[in-house]
Amino acid sequence: MTTSRPLPTATNLIELSIGGMTCASCAARIEKKLNRMDGVQATVNYATEKATVSYDASVTPDDLIATVEKTGYRATLPPPPTEPAAPAEPVDELRSLRTRLWVSVLLAVPVIGLAMVPAWQFTYWQWLSLTLAAPVVVYGGLPFHRAALVNLRHGAATMDTLVSVGTLAAFGWSIWALFLGTAGAPGMTHPFSIDISRTDGAGNIYLEAAAGVTAFILAGRYFEARAKRTAGAALRALLELGAKDVAVLRAGVEIRIPVEQLAVGDRFVVRPGEKIATDGTVHEGSSAVDASLVTGESVPVEVGAGDAVIGGCVNVGGRLVVTATRVGADTQLAQMARLVEQAQTGKAAAQRLADRISGVFVPIVIALAVGTLGWWLGSGAGPTAAFTAAVAVLIIACPCALGLATPTALLVGTGRGAQLGVLIKGPEALESTRRVDTVVLDKTGTVTTGRMTLLDVQPGAGEQRAEVLRRAAALEAGSEHPVARAVVAAAAELGELPPVTGFGNAAGLGVTGTVDGHEVLLGRPRLLRDRGLVVPDDLARAATDAEAAGRTAVLVGWDGRARGMLAVADQVKPTSREAVRRLRALGLTPVLLTGDNATVAAAVAAEVGIDEVIAEVLPAEKVEVVSRLQADGRAVAMVGDGVNDAAALAQADLGLAMGTGTDVAIEASDLTLVRDDLLAAVDAIRLARRTLGTIKGNLFWAFAYNVAALPLAAAGLLNPMIAGAAMAFSSVFVVANSLRLRRFRPVS
Repeated sequence: MTTSRPLPTATNLIELSIGGMTCASCAARIEKKLNRMDGVQATVNYATEKATVSYDASVTPDDLIATVEKTGYRATLPPPPTEPAAPAEPVDELRSLRTRLWVSVLLAVPVIGLAMVPAWQFTYWQWLSLTLAAPVVVYGGLPFHRAALVNLRHGAATMDTLVSVGTLAAFGWSIWALFLGTAGAPGMTHPFSIDISRTDGAGNIYLEAAAGVTAFILAGRYFEARAKRTAGAALRALLELGAKDVAVLRAGVEIRIPVEQLAVGDRFVVRPGEKIATDGTVHEGSSAVDASLVTGESVPVEVGAGDAVIGGCVNVGGRLVVTATRVGADTQLAQMARLVEQAQTGKAAAQRLADRISGVFVPIVIALAVGTLGWWLGSGAGPTAAFTAAVAVLIIACPCALGLATPTALLVGTGRGAQLGVLIKGPEALESTRRVDTVVLDKTGTVTTGRMTLLDVQPGAGEQRAEVLRRAAALEAGSEHPVARAVVAAAAELGELPPVTGFGNAAGLGVTGTVDGHEVLLGRPRLLRDRGLVVPDDLARAATDAEAAGRTAVLVGWDGRARGMLAVADQVKPTSREAVRRLRALGLTPVLLTGDNATVAAAVAAEVGIDEVIAEVLPAEKVEVVSRLQADGRAVAMVGDGVNDAAALAQADLGLAMGTGTDVAIEASDLTLVRDDLLAAVDAIRLARRTLGTIKGNLFWAFAYNVAALPLAAAGLLNPMIAGAAMAFSSVFVVANSLRLRRFRPVS
């Protein structure tokens, strides 16, 4: 399993909410400052606006907050568990940004129109442009100017610095030209062009560039902010799935209390149409439960007394009385939400690279802009050409899309996975899916149901199948053996079973007893022969064939002869064969791993289409099998569900745990599959690879815009306003590309 960066030997882990970040370089700067503290390891995510910090006893949360604030940003502690997180701040920020955007657009449009259409340039039009553009640059661009000033006080430069310097330079040049140059003269006109004409600059204004760039970048920031909220919608929906209150039974009387007051052991009532308040076990009643919001399964599950139910599921049938087994942060729903949030606040290797690049990109761009200015001045092109080219370089270089490339894809991908019952524990898991070429499948509980099922009843000559099953089930009803439970469950449709007297257990061979006045024997052929019963050749052959197919065969007989053969096995899940076929289609080689005997393993492998089988493996040896495959040069994914799979899941390059398995297995895995279906593993790998592909595509386009446009800007072939539009479009493009992951559909 891939692991994240090593954390210091610390006893404290905290998640801070960070305010005031406007770009990825802000996140990189905060992260750098925190990591300079002794005993601190921090990861700051721009998209989620959170810092995950591990720190030792020599550091306090107040120290962390003080460091963030000294860097020029805000930091707050998470709310106590009993207090819901208030979403007001993101909503207010979005509203403020929207107001600035609308004001800027309404004022910038006429400024741009006047500059682009010479026929509209009436007498003194330039002064109207100044009147309209000033609020856009000052009020609309205030977030950029404020951030640039804060960063300047701390000796740093971010992408906001580029925007602020570029727009203020264009605005300042225009004011100089209007008041001290010739641009303010009555009747002044100039055509709009994307190239640079070599003039003295005293008669040129760039108010349309200052206003237009501000409006375009504000639009990009607004759509980024809205997209981040949309991308996190799956997590918020997950957190809101739970019930708000619950009807608890106190001394036989129903009392409705907030769900936070529910305790383990409490019994509560769930009526039809209500959500199940927390994880528990059905104490009384039977019903159908819609678990689609939690597991992704569309078909309601029938539950009765003794069955486990998950909080957040909807009771669609009868009245249930449930005993709470897990409450609060221990519930499966809370664990799912925690896993999703942890995944979204982590960073993949590609994102860490992007953060490092953005941290050094801004100073390089400023140096490039100064160099462009100097080169144009030195070439004798005039201050207008030099100034315009330098401003265009500053604006087109803003790599906002670079900072959003990975976080937005990760937000949407993990959120969509949660909706489909696939929990991605961390972004590092995405990197692993690219390399995996072998998938090791645990047999019991993964490929098979993990429960014994009666697969065949072969009556002897002249016997009725129902009568053979009825007497066998009556005899087995007194046993707790897995084979006995399978036979009894299969006979449920036959109605009430006859009573048994004189029940006896022949250790290792079978059971005996009197049913309907007949002494009935059920077990291995040896038991029947030892007691003097005749075993017909056809039943003996049927038992031999069943055992050759990997099934457990038992004979049932009475009145001196065997009357039938029953074949019991751990049944293969209906979707396992299709899942194996789809895993092969993904380029993976499936390997079946089991502790069962070779005959049973071979039969199961043949049924689902697996060629490579490793059988009769002890639990402690499973990790050795994975290690051996890795030593052979394979990148291994492991799918399992039991405690005995945990070490192998941890050893594998990619661990996938069935959500119906043990907590130990789930904790050791990279991906958790909430659905008890091997097709979920296919969905998990497909989604992880799709998310990784989206990240790579985002990074390519984020770089492509800057790399392709910077030479054009430096050469004076890109108007600053068009540069601003292109830069804003690159951010919107990256976010929109990430949101395409919401359309991911499972194969099942």
